Amino acid sequence: MADRHNRDLDRAPAPLPQPLPNKCVDTHVHLEIVTNTEPDHEDIGRVLKEAASVGIDRIVQIGYSVEQSEWSVRLAENWPGVLAAVALHPNEAPVVADLEGDLKRIESLASHKKVRAIGETGLDFYRTEPELRERQKYSFVRHIEIAKNFNKALVIHDRDAHRAVLDVLDEVGAPEKTVFHCFSGDADMARECVAKGYYLSFAGTVTFKNAPHLREALKLVPAAQLLVETDSPFLAPMPHRGALNTPAQIPNILRVMASERGEELSTLADVISANAERVFGSFRE
Repeated sequence: MADRHNRDLDRAPAPLPQPLPNKCVDTHVHLEIVTNTEPDHEDIGRVLKEAASVGIDRIVQIGYSVEQSEWSVRLAENWPGVLAAVALHPNEAPVVADLEGDLKRIESLASHKKVRAIGETGLDFYRTEPELRERQKYSFVRHIEIAKNFNKALVIHDRDAHRAVLDVLDEVGAPEKTVFHCFSGDADMARECVAKGYYLSFAGTVTFKNAPHLREALKLVPAAQLLVETDSPFLAPMPHRGALNTPAQIPNILRVMASERGEELSTLADVISANAERVFGSFRE
């Protein structure tokens, strides 16, 4: 999967935004795609330093394969303020040669002290053909079980599968801390998620002109269930849509979120920081 995404490295990075008045966090990144390096490489330090310069001093590095999840754990071991999540992406899980073996390897990583979530897992009916969806659902259920067994947060990838994802969570029982990464649903879905206690994480897509449904959903989410992310290197927010995205772009997303919700930027940054610590635990341990 990483090889397929390396073409994103050809894009110029978005310019640094105006710093935030308060420190905040990026809860979903893929730095291995941003830098295409080993997890201890100086380029990682450069990306983290740029993020810190605009107020983003903590990140959650997200897994999507066994090898990349292991990379993510090593990243968290090497850099302060970095935590890891581990998983098989829903597009990865149906096509791996040894799904059971890979799931066991993900389970073995789940006990690591720097691994605070299982993800990204879920359902993706956009890229996965119908004949592979039962295998995808099986992987999702197994990831849910791992999250509950290790008392870790669950980070969900949901693309064109809203009802199916919600139904699986109802069927098997969601972990106490469940996050919808890059929330893509409408207001009705947001209401259902909020009622069930899920966290909704908004990415650069909330700034796009063609996404009024996301801004409508954003306004309905109680502050205590709100998170923010870049999904770096994808989905750079306006006004730099199409650029290489990095954690330093969180201020551009947060400013739109604060404006849409009618809240002070500093207040929103503080609340989301507290939410991230509640979901993922301390970033300093």
